[in-house]
Amino acid sequence: MILPIKPVAALMLAYWAAFGVAEAQQYPTKGIRIVVPTVPGGAGDYTARLVARWMSDAWGQPVIVDNRPGAAGNIGADIVAKSVPDGYTLLMPITSFPINPSLYPKLPFDTLKDLEMIAKVALGPLILVITPSLPATSVQALIELAKSRPARLNYANSGNGTSAHLAGELFKKMAGVDIVSIYYKGGGPAIVDVITGQVQIYFSTIPAAIEHVKSGRLRALGVTSLTPVPELPNVPAVAEAGVPGFEVSVWFGILGPTGIALSVKRKINQHIVKSVQTAEARERLAVQGLVPGSGGLDELREFLRSDIAKWSKVVRESGIKAE
Repeated sequence: MILPIKPVAALMLAYWAAFGVAEAQQYPTKGIRIVVPTVPGGAGDYTARLVARWMSDAWGQPVIVDNRPGAAGNIGADIVAKSVPDGYTLLMPITSFPINPSLYPKLPFDTLKDLEMIAKVALGPLILVITPSLPATSVQALIELAKSRPARLNYANSGNGTSAHLAGELFKKMAGVDIVSIYYKGGGPAIVDVITGQVQIYFSTIPAAIEHVKSGRLRALGVTSLTPVPELPNVPAVAEAGVPGFEVSVWFGILGPTGIALSVKRKINQHIVKSVQTAEARERLAVQGLVPGSGGLDELREFLRSDIAKWSKVVRESGIKAE
């Protein structure tokens, strides 16, 4: 007897659903590799090693971090984009990942077509700091000062296309001020020159600036998240203190090549979302100035798409070029 088409289709759907559940239950059956496109030691590497430990402890399989630096993170991303989509090769990209498609028009992979975001592990706001000699004690006062001195105030740019650089350009646009970008090869030299007054303004990571803020060598005016952060409870959000809607957060997530089984992606996502909410995870992330991430797969797909679009507009309007 030949079954009608609809019952056959229903049976096939039930079969594949059961297969997907079984696949997720069995995953992982071997070691997992997390590619990190930087040298060891940075916040991304640190966060990837936390994820590796969470996965290994929960699933009893080795999870290694494979550092593949170079080409603004694009070498490591390309390795994962071209890997077998089985869930055993994953990526934790550097913070410029959503910016790179606008800076590098000839990437060897398509960011949105070849890679999928599986989990948002952590977010890290920046902090707007100024040299103490500058006569401004709030975001609004800084804006007024900058408007009274067009093109005379400088902000440190820790590398073309970095989060600090894009934050400065976004601030210029949204606050309506004319401040000049001064290029530095990294955040270390940039923050030293803000302390000494060689430049006046900098959007720093919180760990790099917090001790200087506490000692008075830097003055903190605002954080770039939409709300204050626990480490700096008396520092308002820039969005609340003078530039409504201003938000810049670096993020660290787990991505994989397009095509990983939905059941496997859900298993990874749910485990990471659960792991980052523990007290230990919050404490360890706070060391790097980070807060736990969240989000289901559909939400993360839209998050990545909107983040790329946001920075594409900033790059295009400011005329930023890759170094």
